[in-house]
Amino acid sequence: MDTLALLRAGNLAGTQRLNLACGLTEFPPEIFELADTLEILDLSGNAFSSLPDDFGRLHKLRVLFCSNNQFTELPAVLGQCPQLSMIGFKANQIRHVPAAALTPALRWLILTDNQISELPAELGLCTRLQKLMLAGNRLTALPESLVACTRLELLRIAANQFTALPDWLFSLPCLSWLAYAGNPLCEHNETAALTQNPIPHIDWASLSLRQQLGEGASGVIHQAAWQPSAEQHDVAVKLFKGALTSDGLPLSEMAACISAGAHPGLINVHGKIHDHPENAIGLVMALVDPEFRNLAGPPSLDSCTRDVYAADTRFSLDTVLRIAHSIASAAQHLHARGIMHGDLYAHNILHNDAGKSLLGDFGAASFVADSGRAQALERIEVRAFACLLEELLTRCDTPDAALQGLQQRCAHTDSAMRPLFTEISQTLIALQTLAVA
Repeated sequence: MDTLALLRAGNLAGTQRLNLACGLTEFPPEIFELADTLEILDLSGNAFSSLPDDFGRLHKLRVLFCSNNQFTELPAVLGQCPQLSMIGFKANQIRHVPAAALTPALRWLILTDNQISELPAELGLCTRLQKLMLAGNRLTALPESLVACTRLELLRIAANQFTALPDWLFSLPCLSWLAYAGNPLCEHNETAALTQNPIPHIDWASLSLRQQLGEGASGVIHQAAWQPSAEQHDVAVKLFKGALTSDGLPLSEMAACISAGAHPGLINVHGKIHDHPENAIGLVMALVDPEFRNLAGPPSLDSCTRDVYAADTRFSLDTVLRIAHSIASAAQHLHARGIMHGDLYAHNILHNDAGKSLLGDFGAASFVADSGRAQALERIEVRAFACLLEELLTRCDTPDAALQGLQQRCAHTDSAMRPLFTEISQTLIALQTLAVA
């Protein structure tokens, strides 16, 4: 029996998590029979345009996903659920967000790929908010009341209509992961970056795709053989999907990858695919040795903004210093080229047992549009580095007091007091030297 049939037969009593994706147009009333246990409800991929007026009967609900439906308004009835902390309504047709829909427990709000032009000032009352994902809407501004959301760590406003970033944004003490590419405020920089960083065109006919290596929100990566001449090279090919992601636009990602240039802590880009039979856009990149693996997994529903590491993950101090310096140096290089990575996380870092690391995934990368804001934007990314360093130190066999001090400086609640990546890199080199001595 499928899940809907089991639900209607009364066979799901005691369920804490329920997923229903079967073209539904009306809310199954049998869901209310799970009210005393249901915590996570996923109704994505249906044809809902509303929720029942008594939706608040689901008094234990913590997480609700309603992506890829037909809502034109964020349902006000969500506000009836006192424990609802994660709301996901990606890829609907939402134009209006009523204040009544916002819950005091809200930590994670996903409204990506809708038609929203304005958010209510009451969003600032959601002081537990940590993640706010708004890419692909029609916003020109954010409510200034968000300055009260001092726990906000991740903000996605790419592919909207912003002509400037608000001043108050730089006063948020915990903001660490910011993506704003694809807005009028940085369109010129994206275009100029591609002009100033020409990249070789690689004919599709010279590539032979092999096994798939991975798939992300923005594209699919394959291992491939590249034969530009008599000599053949093993490479990685990323074909972009062309659709909006939760972080932004694939074209913005490609512009950032091309403009990043060469660095030991980045994956080298060989060229841009030319003459694809379906006009797909893509990049040809260096093939990463299979000994490299992800440093951690992405955040879970419970961890919200923190990556999830394998339970037995441990690092020596030497490995921590190597990883930290490699990533700080890569970030220093990117900011020197006017690029904010926007997603500096362990799950976007590949590493091997020797501590060599590569920072990947430029899906949230943004060009620094205002040189006067360059250091302020960099210090936001430094806070992301502080989170990474904290995670590494927590799993370090012999944590170092000086390294802990650096982490605390990078995490300073007054962003102006944080060091820049140049200083961070220099400090880490000095600490590596002392560790060897």
